Amino acid sequence: MRYVLVGRDGAPYPSATPGTLGGHSRGRLYGRLDCPSALRALGRGQYAEHRVFFADEATAVAAGYRPCAVCLPREYARWRADGERTAAPCPTHP
Repeated sequence: MRYVLVGRDGAPYPSATPGTLGGHSRGRLYGRLDCPSALRALGRGQYAEHRVFFADEATAVAAGYRPCAVCLPREYARWRADGERTAAPCPTHP
């Protein structure tokens, strides 16, 4: 099976293994694959159209994504404290 992941440059690339993190390309955020917020949005029929996947956290950050405040609260707090506000705010959790 082939998967499509997002690389450090933000471009998609094929992978033989699935990503370890999911993200939302419009909101420019990433989080765990079992994130309650993402699962709710997927259940409402939203989100899937803009869903992306990353091999790891370093790749997501390098691609310009920020951590999810819901499923990665420590990483999100660190991101806010560092002033790394390059990504757009989360559409479901501003």
